[in-house]
Amino acid sequence: MLGDSTVVVAADYFRSYSVVGLLALLGVLFVGVAFGAGRLLRPVVPTPEKLLTYECGVDPVGEGWAHTQVRYYVYAFLYVIFAVDSIFLFPWATVFAADGYGGTTLVEMFIFLGFLAVGLLYAYKKGVLTWT
Repeated sequence: MLGDSTVVVAADYFRSYSVVGLLALLGVLFVGVAFGAGRLLRPVVPTPEKLLTYECGVDPVGEGWAHTQVRYYVYAFLYVIFAVDSIFLFPWATVFAADGYGGTTLVEMFIFLGFLAVGLLYAYKKGVLTWT
């Protein structure tokens, strides 16, 4: 008798995953149909003007390969440091207020803030935080 109830519980468990799988399959199918319809319905008339490199309405001048100083990764790095910090502080504060989690969550938060401090120290050493 114990085996029959286990089979029923397992069937219910996998039925819930089948719904998720079906929705994922429908999503992939929808995207595939949309891309296929776009490919079938769009006009394909390549012209030299259409094949030119285009950026912000300016006609290309010179070669396509140019050396540029891209430093946006640093700003993205700083954003991640501060955004992740603020995202994790609010849930941490709610867990910290719950009974029985005070000491553990306090240690975990200091470890987390230590990682963020290392990232901020790295940015400082790279000279990112200096105003020029």
